[in-house]
Amino acid sequence: MQKTHFDEKYPVFEIEIPKTQTTATSAGDLIARLKADIDAHPSVAFIATFDHYAHTKSLPMGEVAEEIIAAQNIVFCFGVKLPKNPRVMAVRPRSIGVTEFADHFVVNFMEPPMPIATMAMEGWVKALRDRPAA
Repeated sequence: MQKTHFDEKYPVFEIEIPKTQTTATSAGDLIARLKADIDAHPSVAFIATFDHYAHTKSLPMGEVAEEIIAAQNIVFCFGVKLPKNPRVMAVRPRSIGVTEFADHFVVNFMEPPMPIATMAMEGWVKALRDRPAA
């Protein structure tokens, strides 16, 4: 897993998973595995999945790189507390993105401000490699 900065300001964790290193056959398979992890965590609430590929393709001026087969997000919230400062709402909820290419997947998420959330999300994403289908 690699930590980089998107647009020089957003801290992003990302992993590339060759299709030869997972039994998953689609972005949807990986999203289902992440949902199982989210559902199993006592402090996390599943919110939704979002098919970014379908949405973008449906727009009159939508543009999807030719190499991308699928692109989905899973949206959820750790939200273990609501402090007095309401700015926390600006960084919630969280999401993990899964982009599928012909021979690999790219899975990424923006670093949350809560270390326990970062550790959980990293664990979920790293476990997608060599993990049997759900």
